[in-house]
Amino acid sequence: MNADVIKIVQYFACENKPIAAVCHGAQLLAAAGVIRGKRASAYPACAAEVTLAGAQYAQIPVDQAVTDGVLVTAPAWPAHAAWLAQFLVVLGTRIAA
Repeated sequence: MNADVIKIVQYFACENKPIAAVCHGAQLLAAAGVIRGKRASAYPACAAEVTLAGAQYAQIPVDQAVTDGVLVTAPAWPAHAAWLAQFLVVLGTRIAA
């Protein structure tokens, strides 16, 4: 755990800036203390860490993602499409053909 990375995550959370995490990324969110009161997904082995950090663990299919405010999380790489699509919405991105 790099102290500078934790500070960056905390800054983003304090400023209500969008954060996206997939798989074990929830461990960083837990270590930074920024998911209390949030609903978040992660790799299933990280469920206890998410819960102990004060978040509600979202047990969702491995190819899905969950958004809670400006936080977008997903359990593993098969969710990349859903995770990125939800994060783009949080960022306010509009993709047109």
